Amino acid sequence: MTVNLNGEIGVATSTMSPLGTGVTGGLSDVPLPKQIYSVIRERIISGAYPPGSRLRERELSQEFDVSRVPLREALPQLEWDGFIQILPRRGAVVTQLSLRDIEELFDVRLALEPYAARCAAENVARGASMEALLSTMARTEELIGNDEPLLIPAVNARFHMDVVELSGNKLLVSVMNSLMGRVHWLFRLTWHHNPAVSCAAHRELVEAIRSGNGRLAEASAFAHIEHGRKPTLERLAPSLPATL
Repeated sequence: MTVNLNGEIGVATSTMSPLGTGVTGGLSDVPLPKQIYSVIRERIISGAYPPGSRLRERELSQEFDVSRVPLREALPQLEWDGFIQILPRRGAVVTQLSLRDIEELFDVRLALEPYAARCAAENVARGASMEALLSTMARTEELIGNDEPLLIPAVNARFHMDVVELSGNKLLVSVMNSLMGRVHWLFRLTWHHNPAVSCAAHRELVEAIRSGNGRLAEASAFAHIEHGRKPTLERLAPSLPATL
């Protein structure tokens, strides 16, 4: 299996061959359970494993050419991060999202990401480098107008995680790192919803952070996330249940 990872948010692509062979980007040094976690998560995000589908250990171990031991280490982390549920007599099942889940995700993001943006701006005012964030912003702008259903959501998620990492708050980074997989999943479900608008909001947030004005950056992040709530819910309403 060939896998490329971009940071902890799990930006990955894969082809069907055994894990640990033909890897790039140093993935062969990554523990096997984490490789399995990353590949399964990417397949869930991409829709290769749709909501409600069963992840059978026997089939996965044969496909990945591994024993069931690393699989059983990877599955609880996928459950913790909200991608699967481990059910009695059914085993691992891909999580079925609801509109309420999406609402709750927006609520939690609004509680955390504006604070991260404020801390990031204050950190920049103290001399922190914006190199990673500016690089991701440049990549986002390159992708505008391109039909890239996997890359656009992944880079958008990377942008938001870059802001969190620029905050310098290690606990916040840890919390958001777990949450960002679900954010990436949400972006994948709605990637074709006017990415140019999102890119413009990202530019505004970058400039607010660059200014070093924490309150301005906080307000910019809040507005960006909240403005996305209604169109996201409207787009997903035909395909997701209201609640479960």
